Amino acid sequence: MSSTDDLLTWAGGGAELMLGIAPDRPVRLLSLRPAGAATAPPPSLADAAPLVEVQLLGQGRFPGSHRYADTTVGARLRYVDHSSTMSGDGSAELTVSQRDPATGLSATSVFRAAPGSPAVHTWTELATDGVTLTVQAVTSACTGAFLTDAGLGVDDFDLVYGDSDWVAESRWHRTPLRCVGLAVMDPEVHHHAPRSRFGLTSRSSWSTGEHLPTGALVARDDSWALAWQIEHNGAWHWEVGERRHGAYLALLGPTDTEHQWSTDLRPGHGFTTVPVSLAVAAGGVDEAIAALTLQRRTLLRTRPALLPVVFNDYMNTLMGDPTTARLLPLIDAAASAGADIFCVDAGWYDEDGGWWDSVGEWRPSTTRFPGGLVEVMDRIRERRMVPGIWLEPEVIGVRSPLARTLPDEAFFQRGGTRVTEHGRHHLDLRHPAARTHLDDVVDRLVAELGVGYFKFDYNIMPGPGTDLGGLAPGAGLLDHNRAHLDWLDALLDRHPGLLIENCASGAMRMDYALLSRLHLQSTSDQQNPLLYPPIAAAAPASVLPEQCGNWAYAQPEMRPDEAAFTLATGVLGRLYLSGHLNRMTQEQLDLVREAVAVHRKVLPFVASALPFWPLGLTGTDGAWIATGLRSATSPHETLLTVWRMPDAPDHVLLPVPHLRGREARPEVVFPAAAKGWSVHWDAERGELRLDSGTQGPTACVVRLDSST
Repeated sequence: MSSTDDLLTWAGGGAELMLGIAPDRPVRLLSLRPAGAATAPPPSLADAAPLVEVQLLGQGRFPGSHRYADTTVGARLRYVDHSSTMSGDGSAELTVSQRDPATGLSATSVFRAAPGSPAVHTWTELATDGVTLTVQAVTSACTGAFLTDAGLGVDDFDLVYGDSDWVAESRWHRTPLRCVGLAVMDPEVHHHAPRSRFGLTSRSSWSTGEHLPTGALVARDDSWALAWQIEHNGAWHWEVGERRHGAYLALLGPTDTEHQWSTDLRPGHGFTTVPVSLAVAAGGVDEAIAALTLQRRTLLRTRPALLPVVFNDYMNTLMGDPTTARLLPLIDAAASAGADIFCVDAGWYDEDGGWWDSVGEWRPSTTRFPGGLVEVMDRIRERRMVPGIWLEPEVIGVRSPLARTLPDEAFFQRGGTRVTEHGRHHLDLRHPAARTHLDDVVDRLVAELGVGYFKFDYNIMPGPGTDLGGLAPGAGLLDHNRAHLDWLDALLDRHPGLLIENCASGAMRMDYALLSRLHLQSTSDQQNPLLYPPIAAAAPASVLPEQCGNWAYAQPEMRPDEAAFTLATGVLGRLYLSGHLNRMTQEQLDLVREAVAVHRKVLPFVASALPFWPLGLTGTDGAWIATGLRSATSPHETLLTVWRMPDAPDHVLLPVPHLRGREARPEVVFPAAAKGWSVHWDAERGELRLDSGTQGPTACVVRLDSST
């Protein structure tokens, strides 16, 4: 670390940042660069965004606006001190403390950096040494470093962001900053900065129910990019705006305006924001997402030694209607196909055909399983698979006996009335009775049924939150979100070999608060195989490839090309099997076995690879769709999944820039009987040509070997 005049430079892990420190200004994050990148000229301190923006009740902003910028407290913060530490694994931490002399508020920014990751993990800690202060919003990070590092202006940057919805997840866009609301005005004439912004907000508890907490600011010439993710299993907001000179990016958890959140700071009772990650790359969108991919791997609580193939009986198969008679043939077929885990999905507890609003006790049905659910679990083990089961732990159906026996304080409430949504009440995991109930359920299912895999689902949103205890509803929700994470941590400590899938109506909670702890992410509930490829192709922008659970639900009535289409969707992620395998011919089942075998062979590569998009991340809904994985350490290994959609032209040209100028041998690795496919590599152009002589939708997985 070195500090010269007004500049503090800190290098940690794979990142280097530069902070501006001056006696008459707040601290500013001026630069964030990959460690070892060419040193840029020291950026100007003039009008750089404050490192921390804080909106306090009674303080507000100047000038007034809808933005989380220009806060009077943020402008008054002044540097106090900083410290740095290094851990034995090579990760580093920097803390920078500031204080507002007018209110007694202190704000400490924490940066952590891990070896090899061109990123920082960061958050803000607030405290007060005087009167009680009501916080209405506070940034986890705020910076305009993307401009100073690139040496470019607002007109030179594009914003890359994603929308999401049930069965329509991960829809990405790339738009010039000037086209998303950052209107041109003359701040010199008006003597004020612009007041416009572009912001995205996720409300309630579906962290990815409308928009994605991941985004990037990318130079128009793809020379520089700053990417981010907000790591929270609840409400958040991020925005980009223009200052009088330059721009800013602000990342926040819940806020008063968007989420009915506020909190009181008292001496001895501070507040810590939700964590975020900032990653930087000297490149475009693919390089920015690669940097975030490296960062995500540093956040994982554990990395399982094995990445099992999961068969789940739900999608386009039993659809929440399991019985012993239906499951036993499926179990045998799944084992024959090569699955490692068989997960019994929804409905296993249902006695009367109305399970949706009666869930909560999680006792196996006796009518569905005359010999007991243990008979089914024993068959799974006999076929050398691990038993799995679906669970929606955070809800209690309105018809469940537990809706009457658990105390009212164990549920979300507003104004003394329980929150009810879609026939369910929402447990409040701050309450010991709620937590004890869930501990008992999980421990019982593990002990009595030998469950080694849970699919944790979550299908409701409880609105702004709970005001129980006199809190603002958003504050109650945030406290529950954090209690939920604590419960998961304790559960995994108690059952260290247990694997848990993250699901929320597909991918409505696809965030790294949860995914840093859980092992597999269902990327969608999409049941139409023709609509799944855009979702699967874009998912690695939000989720590690080795956590992307892409459904592969081949069916007996499908033609070979159609079956290959859906099976290929899962090969370069986590192949999430379903379908009526027990009704297939030997030839049809052989194709499923082949997909599983290829998937298993490439899994070690998938678990260390970086994603890229030959046709563009923001172009994943065309006649041809493609996604790829490349080696993180060398250019030698590259794999691509390519889908030909209905009515597509016979061939496609796929740019593979990292192999331009290198000889490579293309090979279709799935399906092996790739009838009609031909591949040609143009080294000079760095372009793969793929021809399909088959009419209609089909797909394949291609390997480019450039090791020779």
